Amino acid sequence: MITPEEVKSMGINAPVEHQRVIAKLMTRLGTMYYDLNTISLEPLPETMLDETKTSPVPDLMLCDHTNDTVPVIIEITRTRTVNADMKKLRDLITEGDYGIVEGFVYDYKKNEWHKYKKGIGAVSERPSFCDTLNLDLATLL
Repeated sequence: MITPEEVKSMGINAPVEHQRVIAKLMTRLGTMYYDLNTISLEPLPETMLDETKTSPVPDLMLCDHTNDTVPVIIEITRTRTVNADMKKLRDLITEGDYGIVEGFVYDYKKNEWHKYKKGIGAVSERPSFCDTLNLDLATLL
């Protein structure tokens, strides 16, 4: 039986604006990866972190197929759930074994980015800048 916490982490709540932001990020990052070859990580939407078992599903993850890791994950949310998504990122980065180095939460209601980085914690300066890609994610929206 799936618990309410597991359902929450699977990302089943998906309003139109939430999906719109994922689509924009996926389209732009996908073009950079598949067509322009300007980034080395493949963007995938709503994909399990571990295909061998039930696992969390971030809104968007950037995969490093060479090292079989997911260095970057992005959660899209609204203001009321920013803290819950930041906790999810912290837990996945500090306790998970997925190779996540950077996690981002984008609040589409306030147009605000939040960032959590392995070994550093919450990052308040340039929270939309992805060090792994050397790219400001805010420029994609």
